[in-house]
Amino acid sequence: ALIELTIDFSDQELPPGVLEPVAPEISAIGAEIAVHLQDGGRGERLREGLQVAILGPVNAGKSTLINLLAGRDAAIVAAEAGTTRDVIEVRIDLFGWPLTIADTAGLRAATTGVEAEGVRRARVRAAGANLKIVMLDGARWPSVGEETEALIDGDTLAVLNKCDLLSDKAEQTAIGGIPALKISCKTGEGLNSLLARITDFLEARYLSSASPVLTRARHRHALEKCLESLRRYDIDAGAELAAEELRLAADSLGRITGRSDIEQVLDIIFKDFCIGK
Repeated sequence: ALIELTIDFSDQELPPGVLEPVAPEISAIGAEIAVHLQDGGRGERLREGLQVAILGPVNAGKSTLINLLAGRDAAIVAAEAGTTRDVIEVRIDLFGWPLTIADTAGLRAATTGVEAEGVRRARVRAAGANLKIVMLDGARWPSVGEETEALIDGDTLAVLNKCDLLSDKAEQTAIGGIPALKISCKTGEGLNSLLARITDFLEARYLSSASPVLTRARHRHALEKCLESLRRYDIDAGAELAAEELRLAADSLGRITGRSDIEQVLDIIFKDFCIGK
């Protein structure tokens, strides 16, 4: 509105420095949009559902856990090691969070070609997961295995299952510097705490800001075009060109929020300035 004022009413006596607020305001808006765009695509992930992978050595109780989370027998549970050979997925709603949870093959040196493929798929699923639940066997603690320990990072929740079988001396239950939550899929001990930790992790990672998130690709594209126009703004290149860039920016933003029109611009001009009086 300020730039249009200097163009359309250049013959009027305008206040000195009328355009001084424009550049700082544009810079601030551009910085705010840039923050929205640098969100790692968390909005799209929330809309499509987050990927959770349950990983760990054989017979740690991964399949039992996914059955408990799903509320049904989604995966075969057996005493025989290496029962799970492929990735088994279930989709659940955890306190409003859309999750795809994957049960994976136990991590160990595979003895057959089929099991080796299952382990490979488990590694692939681990690499693409938004959250990894690394489950350890309390009956074998503190034995972990190098391949399982290598999965521990900032996107991991460590879980020590079969806590009812832990020895009294097993007080230190940290792996890779991350404390392992003691649970028992058999008795249900610690499962509510695990659900709470999953929720806390997701809230900290994907709801860290009170600002709205971008959930659609077209919204992200519109903001990118808006930012490009704002960055091209240069009043020294001429008021007409500067006004055109801001018009393009407003048009891009309007594809998300609702379009603005010339009447709104004129309302601001006549409300704030004594034009034609």
